[in-house]
Amino acid sequence: MSADSRFARRLTALAANGRKALVPFITAGDPGWDATVPVLHALVEAGADLIELGVPFSDPMADGVVIQKSSERALARGVNAPAIFAMVAEFRQRDADTPIVLMGYLNPIERRGWAWYAEHAAAAGADALLIVDLPPEESTSARELLNRHGLQLITLLAPTTDGPRLADACAQAQGYLYYVSMAGVTGKDLAQSGDLTQRVGAIRAAAAVPVYVGFGIKDATTAKACAEYADGVIVGSALVASLAECTTPQQAAEAAGRFLAPLRQALDAA
Repeated sequence: MSADSRFARRLTALAANGRKALVPFITAGDPGWDATVPVLHALVEAGADLIELGVPFSDPMADGVVIQKSSERALARGVNAPAIFAMVAEFRQRDADTPIVLMGYLNPIERRGWAWYAEHAAAAGADALLIVDLPPEESTSARELLNRHGLQLITLLAPTTDGPRLADACAQAQGYLYYVSMAGVTGKDLAQSGDLTQRVGAIRAAAAVPVYVGFGIKDATTAKACAEYADGVIVGSALVASLAECTTPQQAAEAAGRFLAPLRQALDAA
């Protein structure tokens, strides 16, 4: 990761200020095609440090019902890779600082071709990709290609990731490590435990990048609890659910800000 990249600057600032990262996830094109960019700006204004922008996919196997439905709605509106890149480019017209991570699955990338996808993602102003179903055995070549275009490859760690695979993930990690707090799909309740605290602590000690916890973060209380042992928190399903019934871009932006602001306040007060 280049020291002067948008990603590096933001991570350096977070560490220097002792600030816990708040990373919201939304699905591109939901609750409306024209709502995505206003929602992105509203999230930044409410305290987001990075944003994961979900790439709609017809079979999001790691996601619960809330995000599955949001992907279905976005796909029904015709949201595809060029549309998402256009959204990111529009966001960049006003915001040159907030990193954007495109989070999704292999199929939409392979349909277009890795080189095409990386080139256009970078040109639009994206900073990284997080590919849920990318096998670790294939991550080295993917990472090298993305890095040539100035993109990072974010790694997911599951509670079952252990041994050499865990060591390799920590050694190769870029940007941040996304630690999945539980087995299952997004949208489940977070189970706090001493084991989770110790697990994240051990990964933080082994990795050269921050460790953010996702799955089960749904409000200020769960965000604050996770921030006690993680470098940051990722919130997705609860935020997506809060936007689902919005019918205008303004309404969606206001709802996004109302949802995220209490989490920011809780993290800052921790």
